[in-house]
Amino acid sequence: MTYHAAPLSLPDPDASPEFYASIPSKRLVAWVLDTALILAFCVVVLVLTLGIAFFFLPPLYLVVSFVYRTATLARGSATWGMAVMAMEIRRHDGARLDWLTALLHTLGYTVSVAFFLPQVISVLMMLITPRAQGLSDYVLGTAAVNCRA
Repeated sequence: MTYHAAPLSLPDPDASPEFYASIPSKRLVAWVLDTALILAFCVVVLVLTLGIAFFFLPPLYLVVSFVYRTATLARGSATWGMAVMAMEIRRHDGARLDWLTALLHTLGYTVSVAFFLPQVISVLMMLITPRAQGLSDYVLGTAAVNCRA
């Protein structure tokens, strides 16, 4: 699997299927790892606030999740869970995510998990589209790809 330093677009799923191999299952494992990390960050905040943050746990989780996902995607085009699974999100032109795209991707993810129907559509899209794109990926023109070995 080769990936050029200055890609012009996302890899073609027919010509280079190895970039999209096992992406849906890797995304699931990465999501579980990221969720565990976000919960751990929330526990740290709970301890530091002597439990007061417990009264604001849903908004706290939302804020921590949003900041974590946006910052990690903008920094390395992958959350820590994605990095463990050797995958990253790339833009339509093949470049890594910038801050704005990372912010929009996180916003799209947050909206899709907030409602049942968009979440189901997103998961189905990951399973049936050639690039294993979720709903927010499709709208933004991004895709999760395997990192080069």
